[in-house]
Amino acid sequence: MKLLVAAPRGFCAGVDRAIEIVEKCLQKYGKPVYVRHEIVHNKYVVEDLEKKGAIFVNELFECPKDRPVVFSAHGVAKSVFSEAEDRNLQYVDATCPLVTKVHIEAKRYHKLGYQIIMIGHKNHPETIGTMGQLPNGEVLLVENCKDVDLINPRDEKKLAFVTQTTLSIDDTLEIGNALRNRFPDIVAPHKEDICYATTNRQNAVKKISPLIDGLLVVGSINSSNSKRLVEVGKNAGCRYSQLIDNVNDIDWRSISGSKSIGLTAGASAPDILINQVIEEFKKRFKATIEFIEITKEDIQFKIPNSIRN
Repeated sequence: MKLLVAAPRGFCAGVDRAIEIVEKCLQKYGKPVYVRHEIVHNKYVVEDLEKKGAIFVNELFECPKDRPVVFSAHGVAKSVFSEAEDRNLQYVDATCPLVTKVHIEAKRYHKLGYQIIMIGHKNHPETIGTMGQLPNGEVLLVENCKDVDLINPRDEKKLAFVTQTTLSIDDTLEIGNALRNRFPDIVAPHKEDICYATTNRQNAVKKISPLIDGLLVVGSINSSNSKRLVEVGKNAGCRYSQLIDNVNDIDWRSISGSKSIGLTAGASAPDILINQVIEEFKKRFKATIEFIEITKEDIQFKIPNSIRN
């Protein structure tokens, strides 16, 4: 059997930065450091940080006043910052800079009098955080093309749209076109909101899909970008496309008899989990490993000055 490993895969710059922020806070302030929501959507990463002294909570009222709290990479609503300041909590914002860019974009259009439409998934932390940058009613959510027909903006000539950064490129393009068709005057983002890492990983899957019988995507079930990779594989023609948290989740019967299997990982999945899958394929099938890289990623994001040293 041949295992085709897509690249880029795994950690992106925003995930690297968020994890480093938690680790730096632990070094600077000692244990425990509180983190509001999962710092990134990966079970292994969360459990590893818990072992180091991080405590993950759902809401700020669970945090004591004398310990620092980190906000997750997905971003938070303005009300969360206000609550932290009202309680005099020491907080560090680990929001991915590419998510922050979308926040800034939404606020800029709001100041110009536009109502915002967000393409995103309801209840996803990033969507909640972005919509929470503006007053209620100023951001309308659409999850699919059907939603585009149902929304009722106050002024069809004063609309702009933004998107969640971890969506499917193809689905987002389709919804964006539906918005343009219904609202010809709508203002689109100057640059695609979907992040470089999401785009690169989806394009890499499209590249290897014609060469494989099945696709394995390493990533947790609550990881939006990982689930989109599974969908991209299915849409590209893979007869089998499956999300796995780790090597133990692989359904070996489903891929038995395959000549070639593809492997990739969501942007929040660590290398150790990917390497475990590769080693298991070598052991079970004496598989030959081929790496297919569509582009190199060298982006890095700085951590906040308050914890840099």
